[in-house]
Amino acid sequence: MAYTQVSSLDVSQAAYEQVAYFALRSELLFDQVADVQPTAQSMPGSSVIFTKYADLDAATTPLNEILDVTPVAMSDSQVTVTLAEYGNAINTTAKLRGTSFLDVDMAAANIIGYNAGDSVDKIIRDVLAAGTQNIFYGSGGASLPTTRATVGSDDIITANDIRKMTASLRKKNVVTFNGYYIGFIHPDVSYDLRRETGNASWNAPHVAVDTANIYMGEIGTFESVRFIETPRAKVFEDASNGSGSSTGSTATVDVYCTHVMGRQSLAKAYSMVDGNGPFPRVIEGPVVDVLRRFNPTGWHWLGGYGRFREESLGRIESSSSIGSN
Repeated sequence: MAYTQVSSLDVSQAAYEQVAYFALRSELLFDQVADVQPTAQSMPGSSVIFTKYADLDAATTPLNEILDVTPVAMSDSQVTVTLAEYGNAINTTAKLRGTSFLDVDMAAANIIGYNAGDSVDKIIRDVLAAGTQNIFYGSGGASLPTTRATVGSDDIITANDIRKMTASLRKKNVVTFNGYYIGFIHPDVSYDLRRETGNASWNAPHVAVDTANIYMGEIGTFESVRFIETPRAKVFEDASNGSGSSTGSTATVDVYCTHVMGRQSLAKAYSMVDGNGPFPRVIEGPVVDVLRRFNPTGWHWLGGYGRFREESLGRIESSSSIGSN
């Protein structure tokens, strides 16, 4: 008996799942610390100027009974956040839409939306990483680095570096977020912090009491810092020549930033004209070609970020024992 089978007819085809998947994405995080924003802006402008009053020096000398006090002058300082335009776009063609088994316009909107958040988050991160105060270096090596260029491959982060950071912030009266400073830490650096041993290390309080955190690999809060683990934490690639390493290595070293901050560390300004606002908006562009074949989708934002109080912002620059360098 003859059988009509796959090899007999050219009718068998591979099937496609009609749900598409997107790239692995890290969460968007940094905008949450921008707690200084305009609430009574005088008018639209190319920049927004925030004013900070300084406190008077403490008056500790007793007054003379018969002499009047000598008035002192008030003082202030200003922080300027400059607005800039940011955006990106995708243009799909009629042929692509007419021949694709997936909804490419829906995919384009998804990709554009994530690109907007991803781009702005990295803009914020670079603003934070340019801070000039409260800068410490990983003390895991035999000698303590003094600059980014001298961070050695063994200069990993330690628990004591976190303590020094919180002490520096507290000395400057930096206000916390509901009792904790916020820290953004790279997974490569988190690994070094959690693997440190000794009675003063991260894992010491958990060994006998709260073992669940060790098994789950949670950072949580440590030394008054609420840590958020993210690959978005700034990495200065090949920023050090390794000259500070006690191992004698001269290979280049990637320097990781662990960002730690309190309230009013970051200011945000944005336009409220022409549909602008605090966040980027996704825009379906006009179809303007003669045959109406091209559908543009993009995002646009007119705004900016700036460091509001340098003293409220800090970072620990270190290497990582599991980093690529």
